[in-house]
Amino acid sequence: MKADAVIKWFMPKEERFHELLARDTANLLKGARLFAEVAASAQREQRRVKAVELKGLEHAGDGITRQVFDALNSTFITPFDREDIRAIATDLDDILDYLEGVAQHLVLFELEESTDALRQFAAILVDMVEEIDAVTGLIWDLGNHRRIQEGIVRISDLENRGDLLYNTVIADLFKDNARNPVEILKWKEVYQGLEDACDQCKDYTHILGNVVVKNS
Repeated sequence: MKADAVIKWFMPKEERFHELLARDTANLLKGARLFAEVAASAQREQRRVKAVELKGLEHAGDGITRQVFDALNSTFITPFDREDIRAIATDLDDILDYLEGVAQHLVLFELEESTDALRQFAAILVDMVEEIDAVTGLIWDLGNHRRIQEGIVRISDLENRGDLLYNTVIADLFKDNARNPVEILKWKEVYQGLEDACDQCKDYTHILGNVVVKNS
């Protein structure tokens, strides 16, 4: 192996990881916006079609995650701690998994209603993922640490809104005597998945915070 090839192998592959994670967050954002369309739809067939599209984005996200892991395995020196990059990719994948899972539940449970709470959750998640997409692209220049911190705070505020919405909607759900118990349980499963997605977005900010602290 030539000397320049050896040196290149040892150098951090920042551009490689930058490009992969940018694709990952862009795919997640596309998924969040598509889920908002699922939530806004009150037609079973339209939801089914969009859920299939979302499943395709989830598969694409899985592929990007595998590429990140492959890059970690083939790169001697990484721009950030190896475990932090792995955690970033894993959390992005998990958020999209939750969104796709909720979309599938809406279809499989044959829930056609587009409730106000469902649309509100979708809007909150779109806002959270937009912020994730923005701040993840800034971690390569930690001179952006103030803007990153602002994004972390905003995501935390949105997660608090999600918590409040979840508590309210679950309380209202079990007070609704007009719904049969099976339907109540179906909607509870849907809202729990959305709450979990919000929590996963909040967990993602902990990883970004660690990256900033370790590399400041």
